[in-house]
Amino acid sequence: MILVDTSILIDYFKGTENKGIEKFHFILENGIPFGINNHIYLEVLQGSKTEKDFRILKKYLDTQIFYELKNDRESYAEAAKMYLKLRQKGITVKSTIDCLIARVAIENGLFLLHNDTDFTRISKHFPLKIWSIA
Repeated sequence: MILVDTSILIDYFKGTENKGIEKFHFILENGIPFGINNHIYLEVLQGSKTEKDFRILKKYLDTQIFYELKNDRESYAEAAKMYLKLRQKGITVKSTIDCLIARVAIENGLFLLHNDTDFTRISKHFPLKIWSIA
């Protein structure tokens, strides 16, 4: 199972072509199961330019599989600890939401498909599995 990050979905909806989008096309063409989480849902929807775009995106996103944090408040504490440990190593993650997205992937045993250097940095210090075409 794959968690598809906001960075991929935004590029996909814009029609951008890059390595991440090639991987997403592979997932779609091969029927590989994927999903999102509430944080990705929020980030994609808040990027809407018009009410019409918002409605279209919401309708599409509402059909996706949603993965959740497994341990309620403790999961948030673990995401905060991730942010702290990275900062102590001199690594700054731009968004605390990225720590939550990483935490969802870790807790659910998912591979993450992304186009965001924060996740690459996180994966070097935590058991975040990054998806790539074998």
